[in-house]
Amino acid sequence: MDVSAQAALKPVVSVKTKSVVVNGIEITREAIGQEVQNHPAGKPSEAWVAAARALAIRELLLQEARKLDLRPAPITDDEGRRETDEEALIRGLIAQEVVTPQADEAACCLYYKMNRQRFRSPDLYEVRHILLGAPPNDVAARSNARQRADIIITALLHDPSAFGEIAKAESACPSGKVGGSLGQIGPGQTVPEFERALKSMPVGGVATAPVETRYGFHVVWLDGRIGGREMPFDLVRDRIAAWLDEKVRRVAIRQYIAILAGRAEITGVALDASATPLVQ
Repeated sequence: MDVSAQAALKPVVSVKTKSVVVNGIEITREAIGQEVQNHPAGKPSEAWVAAARALAIRELLLQEARKLDLRPAPITDDEGRRETDEEALIRGLIAQEVVTPQADEAACCLYYKMNRQRFRSPDLYEVRHILLGAPPNDVAARSNARQRADIIITALLHDPSAFGEIAKAESACPSGKVGGSLGQIGPGQTVPEFERALKSMPVGGVATAPVETRYGFHVVWLDGRIGGREMPFDLVRDRIAAWLDEKVRRVAIRQYIAILAGRAEITGVALDASATPLVQ
């Protein structure tokens, strides 16, 4: 089922409800129980609510598709997975009944101007490091690693040229074999806590405090930072248009389901369109 359709309305449902009924068609507790596995949540009651909502909306859309005498035309994705007839009916219904305008040049340009910070190439960093390894839950090992990192930093502040040799002798990272060099790295190439530290680190020397990560403590030398550049509008125009089109489409699907729910008889689950936030 279309994800935006499943998320369309906010239900109110009790886990004690025997069943959900949509225009006389019952969705049993057993069916909801089987659906729960597809809706992980912090509490069992929240998962039940999500499952009941999904099945109620699914039934509502299927009933409308059959009322309009639509015929399923299942498609197969790139991995060879084929839609079920019900999935194809829902997709066909949405395609036929929910028609939305496409974002024009002016809308895309305005969004670009209002969100320039989103359209920058990422910063790149030239980094060397020495890893003093320690398991996350080993308090003693982490304390020792921190102390050793502090000693190495003090030594490097007196003799920066020793970084490569110390890396080869001390680092628990394979990069130690090449003097600790990680080369030029960008977002996603290291763990988040290491990335965050690089953003505020001065260039051209050893950091005066070790960087703590899940792997231990790192003595870090930032050789260079290459700031990201703003990407031109022509390069991101299609991406912006696709995002705006999808946002409008999701809102339209919510509105369409609200209309169907407003004229349906539903028990066991309350679909409150007015209280539902728009899909972001």
